[in-house]
Amino acid sequence: MQRRTLIAAALSAPLAARAHHGWSSFDQGRPIWLEGRATKVAWRNPHAELTLELPADPKLPADLASRPLPAQSAAVDGPALLKAAQLPTRKDRVWEVELAPLTRMDAWKVPQIKVGETVGVLGFTFTGEKGDAVLRAEYLFVGGQAYGLRSSPA
Repeated sequence: MQRRTLIAAALSAPLAARAHHGWSSFDQGRPIWLEGRATKVAWRNPHAELTLELPADPKLPADLASRPLPAQSAAVDGPALLKAAQLPTRKDRVWEVELAPLTRMDAWKVPQIKVGETVGVLGFTFTGEKGDAVLRAEYLFVGGQAYGLRSSPA
């Protein structure tokens, strides 16, 4: 029985590794705004993830540039990112969103997102928007709260 468990773990490891991306793959000079409905949520390591379904006609919120942001321990110019935010040029309606490791989600006291909940995310996608529709979250907006996900709360 133990041998089967080890074999199953070994076979599934490449899938988990493939799903995790480092920051260097993402265009951090071009913040992207996504807002939609969570259709799938995975609260697990290496980081929490969600699948976000966008509306047919996504828009930037009128108040986005003036939204208050929490301080992070990393040097992140959140207000500048909000001002520079734009919609993706690709037309995918479904995006995979990489949040933060669970220890950081806990440090921010982010409540576990529920399927069907509306979520806003400011983050970065792959350079040139190439590859999969994946967004690495810098800030998460859920339930009227903003959370910084690059680092711990300051």
